[in-house]
Amino acid sequence: MSYRTYQKRTGALALAAALGCGAASTVLLAAPAAQAAVQDVNYQCKTPIGNKGAVSPIDIKSVQSGSSYKITMSFQKGVSSSPVELGKGAMSPSAVIKLGGAETGDLPVTGPPNAEAIPANTPIKISDLSGTYTPKNSGSVTFTAGVLTIKALGTTTTCTPANSPKPSLTLDVKAAAGGGTSGGSTGGSQSTPSGGTLPKTGPEDSALAFGTLGGTVLLAGAAGVLWLTRRHQAAR
Repeated sequence: MSYRTYQKRTGALALAAALGCGAASTVLLAAPAAQAAVQDVNYQCKTPIGNKGAVSPIDIKSVQSGSSYKITMSFQKGVSSSPVELGKGAMSPSAVIKLGGAETGDLPVTGPPNAEAIPANTPIKISDLSGTYTPKNSGSVTFTAGVLTIKALGTTTTCTPANSPKPSLTLDVKAAAGGGTSGGSTGGSQSTPSGGTLPKTGPEDSALAFGTLGGTVLLAGAAGVLWLTRRHQAAR
């Protein structure tokens, strides 16, 4: 292999590596902050007249508003049923969404009563359930369908996921101001000296400080000029 051929091949390999790194960087930069996937949830319901089961695909979506998120849980198929007709507004649904990853706990979500009558012995269509989520920790948080509760005609039906469903939504979040732990450090406010307040350190205060310093320097310069002038006159 000639030296010139070697140089060409080496340059081509270097260019390919650079393009590969650039593509990888682009992929990393373009990584989405939210990932959603509809999950089939096998609800096993305990009703006043016995146990029933139904599988419904669950979709969970988010809309950010400031430092919080509106979380909406949608049921694509009906769950459970009633032996009698449920008139308009007779059924009220609610559920919990289990948080995982950087957060743990349950997020309660609720929805409006049924807008139309539900015939007897037909799957109960659950309206969209929503709630507000405010991050306490920073990181990747998962949202998974939890227990569904249906209240109707003075009775309560509890439906529990039996198939350990996967998360329907994953969000990359940042802890809200004054929230809980973030990156191993505990959030909170600084202590204030007794009888006073903490000094501000914002841009406006910096400008004020520089203005004060400039005024001090200007006054000192003027005083120096006045002193030199008087001394020169005295010398005459």
